[in-house]
Amino acid sequence: MPYSDNTFVSAIGLFYDGVLRDIKKNRNALQPIFEAITNAFEAIRIKERLLNYTGEINIKINASETTTEKPEFHSLSVSDNGIGFNEEEFERFNTYKDYKKGFHNLGTGRLQFTYFFDNTVINSTFQEGDKYFEREFIVSKKKKFLDNNAIVFHKYCKEVQQNPTGTTVTFNTLLEPSDMYNSMTDEFLKDIILERYMHFLCHYRKNLPIIDIEYYVQSKLISKSTIRKADVPNIDKTELIQLPYSKLSIDGKSIQKSERKEEFTIDAYKIQQEKLDKNKLSLVSKGEIIEKSPITLNNLAEGDNIIGFKYLFLVSSEYINSRDTHMRGDLLIPSRDTFANKRNLFASEEIILEDIQEGVDTTIDKLYPEIKEVKQKHIANLDSLKKMFLINEDTANKVNISINDDEKKILEKIYEAEAKKIASVDANIKKSFDSLNALDTTTPLYSENLQREVEELVKVIPLQNKTSLSQYVARRKLILELFDKILKRQLFIQQQGNRNIDEKLLHNLIFQQSTSNPEESDLWLINEEFIYFKGTSEKQLKDIKISGKPLLKEVLSAEEDTFRKSLKEDRYAKRPDILLFPEENKCIIIEFKNPDINVSDHLMQINNYASLIWNFASADFTFNTFYGYLIGEAIEPIDVRSHDGDFIEALNFDYLFRPHKKIAGFLEKPDASIYTEVIRYSSLLSRAIKRNQIFIDKLSAI
Repeated sequence: MPYSDNTFVSAIGLFYDGVLRDIKKNRNALQPIFEAITNAFEAIRIKERLLNYTGEINIKINASETTTEKPEFHSLSVSDNGIGFNEEEFERFNTYKDYKKGFHNLGTGRLQFTYFFDNTVINSTFQEGDKYFEREFIVSKKKKFLDNNAIVFHKYCKEVQQNPTGTTVTFNTLLEPSDMYNSMTDEFLKDIILERYMHFLCHYRKNLPIIDIEYYVQSKLISKSTIRKADVPNIDKTELIQLPYSKLSIDGKSIQKSERKEEFTIDAYKIQQEKLDKNKLSLVSKGEIIEKSPITLNNLAEGDNIIGFKYLFLVSSEYINSRDTHMRGDLLIPSRDTFANKRNLFASEEIILEDIQEGVDTTIDKLYPEIKEVKQKHIANLDSLKKMFLINEDTANKVNISINDDEKKILEKIYEAEAKKIASVDANIKKSFDSLNALDTTTPLYSENLQREVEELVKVIPLQNKTSLSQYVARRKLILELFDKILKRQLFIQQQGNRNIDEKLLHNLIFQQSTSNPEESDLWLINEEFIYFKGTSEKQLKDIKISGKPLLKEVLSAEEDTFRKSLKEDRYAKRPDILLFPEENKCIIIEFKNPDINVSDHLMQINNYASLIWNFASADFTFNTFYGYLIGEAIEPIDVRSHDGDFIEALNFDYLFRPHKKIAGFLEKPDASIYTEVIRYSSLLSRAIKRNQIFIDKLSAI
């Protein structure tokens, strides 16, 4: 039907106020631009069927100067040399939900023009027979448009001299401020077009339209970008796969595969890593890449690269096109659960997302064995993580772990799942206790009911304990691995510089220097009981306090003060590596030696510390029992015994001990005694590994 000039194109059979409430504004602010670019591509393709010519698209971004340094968006136009808006195309444009148009359009894209811009002016030249015509119309949802139940105002259609056909769509005045539009330049828009239309551009690479993007400020050309064939990668591999439809069983309780199948195309691109920021997999609808794909790339992490390449996989199908909606990219493709619980939202047969995902995953592994190898490494790393932290296999299998999750994210997900499990277990324990409180002791079934409740409680408590114990043992397992790496000098810091810091590393691993909380230490590496004692690490004797009281007396006699400072020493300033106090009359002294140092040369060091403490302890403490542990790695039993024949080799336990040694008392103080062990770091490690393994074996058996 011909349209009159200067008239609103009023809708028949629908109410635009209602339509605009029904069709929502797209979440992507650039959707109107995409609609115009998509229409330009389509207009060029239609003309290519009729003529042998080169398509052209010109995009102009117009900005205005402001009082700030940053220009402000004013307008944007998209021009093409396609077929133009002839009577047939204009009729379709004005018909809401015109399903007859090709390219699977639903006829709702123009509504997005009205959501973002005050008005959109469309000027088009087209050919009808031997004559050429120019048409101009405006799209808007201003009040005067809606008062006429229209979003289109047809300005004119007039015959003109022969001109190249084509269309220019000009978007004027944003309805809402937008940082994205105000920041838009030619380079910015070029990158976005390449990303969104990669599938279309690759498939039509041989006949790629000339695409120019110009950026103007105050009508002055500032910069220009062009999309060339060199910007568009070649498809590396293409694979066609057949995926089955699914249907519900007759009783509606299960999903069955149908004999009907649909073809899907997987186009794979192998792109140099500097040209692709991350590996991607996307579904493609109507030539456009869907921004939020409902399936993911499970074969590669986003940041992986293989010999300098990253990968892009685009999945297209007529099935995907047919499931697109008014909100471009919101696909009506059900998951297994939604299809099983459908409420007439889907057809009787559908291809479900899980089948698409599985088919794509399998095909990618087949197309690129090198990707499969990387995937296997990720799986191996996950298995290693599970072993390291003693993660329950059932819990790990129930957690949705993505190949893009780093170790921190994986552990967060697993611990969150464990926390929910613990909460459930605790609730069941509380329920069991409440049931115990409610038991009636007078009923004949009391004993039977009590036994049942006790059995339930006994079942639940081990589950609670297992989760807590797993984390406890896993932490210890990490400490043991770090202990082993220090002894083998595998830490990066041990390879740097000339100074050997092995002793410092081992000291801090076992009990952080200059701290006083054994409970937060890893003294269990030496003895499980040590973490429960009071104590200090690497502190001067004069600064050590036990329960707030100084270890050494502060007021000294003349003789005591003379000895304290004799031989130009301040004996109160000495720093034992570790002092522990199990009880007020007992003291444990631990000394570490660098693994390279001959321990035999330091057998008397602990005795000297014991002598100072014994003779100078304040009146609040009456030490009468000392225990010494001299720990190193360079230990030769014969050498130790040649230095002190009182040491004895412990059979089958790889250490030496001295049951008794006098601690000299002076200034009227009697002698005391000390029990001492000399032991290797590697022996401590071996013992601790065996103890921890007992816990791990117990956990596995639960």
